[in-house]
Amino acid sequence: MNNLSLATFGGGCFWCIEAVIQRLNGVESLKSGFAGGFIKNPPYREVCTGRTGHAEVIQVAFNPDIISYHDLLFIFMTSHDPTTLNRQGADTGTQYRSIVLYHDQEQKAAAADVFKEVKSFYENPIVTELAEYKAFYEAEEVHQNYYNNNQDARYCQIVIDPKVEKLKKMYSDKLVL
Repeated sequence: MNNLSLATFGGGCFWCIEAVIQRLNGVESLKSGFAGGFIKNPPYREVCTGRTGHAEVIQVAFNPDIISYHDLLFIFMTSHDPTTLNRQGADTGTQYRSIVLYHDQEQKAAAADVFKEVKSFYENPIVTELAEYKAFYEAEEVHQNYYNNNQDARYCQIVIDPKVEKLKKMYSDKLVL
């Protein structure tokens, strides 16, 4: 585990981002949770109010010898809409904002590069927040591995299935299937 790096980002509901990123080669572990706010250990119900300052995020332990931070971030930025402020689809509020929390200056620079690379993919400007990582608070167990445990749920079928299918079409060479 010594050669692993951490990445922390959110793009709407953490269930969606988790389902996409956990399928990538080189992702060793992934946890859904909260970051970017001002309350320690917030429960999900408080984060949902939008008053904690936290965003729903994932924290990824990945092997940079297998998948680079750049590629991980590129896939993240093309698997959600980074041009909508405090919203992804029907999910609205600051807790659903697009955010990249960098762990060091190299990640900050890579994120700025990826933002420039993907901006031509979108009609509107990218509004993804780029902020220094300070703390991550793991969400309750019911939120972990949500898509894999609940694929028959309507939310998973309507919202997450298309994201996973898009991933399979665009990045099949980087997937663990």
